[in-house]
Amino acid sequence: MPRKHRVLAGIALLGGLVLTAPAAQAQVEGGGWTSRSPGFNVQERGCGQVNNLTFTLTCSTASGDQRAERRYDTYGGGTYQFEGSFRIQSMGGTRISLKQTFQDGPSAGPFFMLAVERGGRLYAVHGGATVATGATVGATVRVNTVHQVGSQHRTYINGSQKHSYSSPSGSFYDKFGAYRTSSGQGPATVVWSGIRFWRK
Repeated sequence: MPRKHRVLAGIALLGGLVLTAPAAQAQVEGGGWTSRSPGFNVQERGCGQVNNLTFTLTCSTASGDQRAERRYDTYGGGTYQFEGSFRIQSMGGTRISLKQTFQDGPSAGPFFMLAVERGGRLYAVHGGATVATGATVGATVRVNTVHQVGSQHRTYINGSQKHSYSSPSGSFYDKFGAYRTSSGQGPATVVWSGIRFWRK
């Protein structure tokens, strides 16, 4: 092959690689992130049903444990980032928790819970602060949480930081799906996509 043709072929190949290479960088707070792939288990309680990344509460029961979630592996010291997008497919109920950061161990319990009200207001369950609006039926919303264990937990909506919370040290894990809060009820169907994790 003539040298000119070899150069053009090389350029074309490089261009193809650039176009097809997966995005390796974290979407928020760039620099020094390493991709990770924690394991998970599926949690279905009450009227909760999980079908891959579709999470459904089929009932309107306003009491008891109604949940459809993925619970990921526990992590310890360091800084961890979660990324995922959700789309509310239907919402007959209200006050459904979508993404949670749980503290593990003797102090086990929800450390941060991001929930949605009918109408699209996203809020922090503990304290009730509005995190964002616009999470209406059919809209796709990207969520990133950055957790510096022992320092701070930050929440980004569609790439903009919307909430921060002081964090104790200890062990934690990520959960997402559809979960009835203590003041909420279904039915609801939430579809998640683009789930990724990093640490540094």
